[in-house]
Amino acid sequence: MKKKDNRTLISFYIITIFPEMFYSISNYGVTGKAIQKKIINLNYLNPRDFAKNKYKSIDDRPYGGGPGMLMSVQPLYSSIKKAKSLLKDAIVIYLSPQGIKLNQNNIYKLIQRKEIIFVCGRYEGIDQRIIDSLIDEEWSIGDYILTGGELAAMVIIDSIARFIPGVINTKKSAEKESFYNNLLDYPNYTRPKTIYEMTVPDILLSGNHNKIRLWRLQKSLEITLQKRPDLLEKKLFNKEEKVILNKFKKK
Repeated sequence: MKKKDNRTLISFYIITIFPEMFYSISNYGVTGKAIQKKIINLNYLNPRDFAKNKYKSIDDRPYGGGPGMLMSVQPLYSSIKKAKSLLKDAIVIYLSPQGIKLNQNNIYKLIQRKEIIFVCGRYEGIDQRIIDSLIDEEWSIGDYILTGGELAAMVIIDSIARFIPGVINTKKSAEKESFYNNLLDYPNYTRPKTIYEMTVPDILLSGNHNKIRLWRLQKSLEITLQKRPDLLEKKLFNKEEKVILNKFKKK
């Protein structure tokens, strides 16, 4: 295991038979920059390296019959135990469609953990005995099926990295994005002012920062009400937001 840098805020271990899939997030974008700055630490363990059978196989037929294969117990069990020995205080998360649904509030909670182990299943899943004995939580990124947990792990790692101090330019940048405070983002525009016979709303060119703030808040509330009204059910509104939302509902 690499020596932990003093700047490292979160260390990850990924249990996966395809560590190469993580090349995209470890070398590019926000997560890649966080790794370069040694703000996060990303490591991998491949169950194949722990298989004690002759052919280093990591899958087997399920008891009771049925389609597909399951990941074998021994290689997966050994790799998770190894990761737990390297990250003593880690939470072990299995990426599963049966898990806790990923949302921004859950990301905030997960950021508080300093050590995280992700278990990426393959085939038809993993043996229940692994879940019962070694898994702390199951997490899902949506109600659909993927061929493995690697993509789900990448999504969660990217979401976590964005909110670690020092990863993106400013805290305000992260706070103004979609789902912050249970609101979708307002429309954004950049130069030029007019292009293809389309123009930027005049309010954004006014220089009146308070009017711009109110316009953006209004748009966020309108868009959230139209596209994701379920988010507003969880939101605590301030007086200003209540006034804007009531006006929009009366239209």
